[in-house]
Amino acid sequence: MRLSEICIERPVLATVISLLITMLGVIALFRLPNRELPDVDPPIVSVITVYSGAAPEVVETSVTEPLEDQLIGIEGVKHLTSLSREQVSSITVEFELGRDVDLAAADVRDRVARARNQIPKDVEEPIVANNPDCPMALLRRPDGTYAAHHRTKGGGRRIGGRRRAAVQELLHDVE
Repeated sequence: MRLSEICIERPVLATVISLLITMLGVIALFRLPNRELPDVDPPIVSVITVYSGAAPEVVETSVTEPLEDQLIGIEGVKHLTSLSREQVSSITVEFELGRDVDLAAADVRDRVARARNQIPKDVEEPIVANNPDCPMALLRRPDGTYAAHHRTKGGGRRIGGRRRAAVQELLHDVE
């Protein structure tokens, strides 16, 4: 007897076999690894610069543009996004996925150091951050000055006999 004859004579058996094949397919689907959309954090480096008392146009022409000109020449840059606000320049550099974020941050620091002589002397030292999970925020105080605030994980301490990571909050004046 052929399979087709058995399925015609016993339709319930054919239905059970079809459902069994479908269930095995669904189980196998959930057990397959997902290679097409891996969980990858893109290497992103941010540069924040404060120029106290400057208008957005002045920040853009005297701070953001010289930094952009230096940063765009780094190897492996995918996107470069900048934002110039009153007294603050923020540049975000996204690199290709294969690039190591620590090496990319070192390259960004080198290029920022090169551009330092092209920007005004009153500009605060640019802050380079390579951890997008711990972003840096500039807090504006009522008197118009800014403070840089960022959180870092580091060190650790023993609490109840177990070692736990400590979260350190840093707040320093940016004038």
